[in-house]
Amino acid sequence: MQALPLLLGFLPVLLFLAGLVLMDSFKLVSRQLVARSLGAGCVSAAIAFCFNGWALGVVGIQPGLLRGLVAPAVEEALKAALVIYLIGRARVGFMVDAAIHGFAVGTGFALVENVYYALALRDLSPWLWVFRGLGTAVMHGSATALVAIVSKRLTDRAGSSAPILFVPGLALAIGSHAGFNALAPFPLVATFAPLLVMPLLLVLVFELSERATRDWLGRGFDHDVEILELIESGEIRRTPTGRYLELLRGRFPGTVVADLLCMLQIHLELAARAKGMILAGKAGIEIRPAPDVRAKINELRFLQHAVGPTGRLAARPLLQTSRRDLWQIYMLGRGA
Repeated sequence: MQALPLLLGFLPVLLFLAGLVLMDSFKLVSRQLVARSLGAGCVSAAIAFCFNGWALGVVGIQPGLLRGLVAPAVEEALKAALVIYLIGRARVGFMVDAAIHGFAVGTGFALVENVYYALALRDLSPWLWVFRGLGTAVMHGSATALVAIVSKRLTDRAGSSAPILFVPGLALAIGSHAGFNALAPFPLVATFAPLLVMPLLLVLVFELSERATRDWLGRGFDHDVEILELIESGEIRRTPTGRYLELLRGRFPGTVVADLLCMLQIHLELAARAKGMILAGKAGIEIRPAPDVRAKINELRFLQHAVGPTGRLAARPLLQTSRRDLWQIYMLGRGA
């Protein structure tokens, strides 16, 4: 096949993805992670291809039903699998990071799908590949980005990763995909609808995410450093945190209370280091985690096991354990 049709089918969505990565000023999603999400999208496309062939050939589903409902539901669920895993395990810090992962998965899916159509159709019509490159490919990336954005927003607000919180985003993606397929008789509308809606949505997400990141870093870093200084100086006893620890002395053995204080100190130190790395990255300075980070993370996990479930429950008022705070420890450990 000629190169121009393939470029029309592949290049627009890749440029869109590159633009999203470049727009992220904090650069919390590395190129390796973007490549992993692209690969996950390729795998999901292969699975969807097998399912669609089975549904048509073995089950005998009518092509119209497959294209209008079944395929959008199955394909969006497959594409969303990695995004749901990342958000559910607190592996994503902010909405913009989730959006980048989601769009990368959709891009990988679209690339494999376009390769299949290029081999099957052997149609060199530029307009077909404009439709597939600007319309279908961007739709796939946008739909999975919608799952990521909505799911990240809901799980952050709820402080939970309950499965029900992922349903609205997935339903929105399936509806968008099905609506796009329904517009197939109107290719110009189908092509330009994602191009008009998605950039506006992503600009809003980027603005909200940047604001949330700056706010979280500013307040969180100052808090972490302040409490650390109080612990090291011994002045922690005069603070609400210290009074809470004194209250626990009457309910837990002294060794457990000591472990809780150690947990608090290590958690705060790791959190401050993680925020410091993010701030340095924003300024264009790359800082690698200190050699002792991995050992401190292992010690934190040991202490969490040592105090037991009741101790961990008692430690909740002391430790910031929101999903974003859990993510920063994961991010620090990943770089160690």
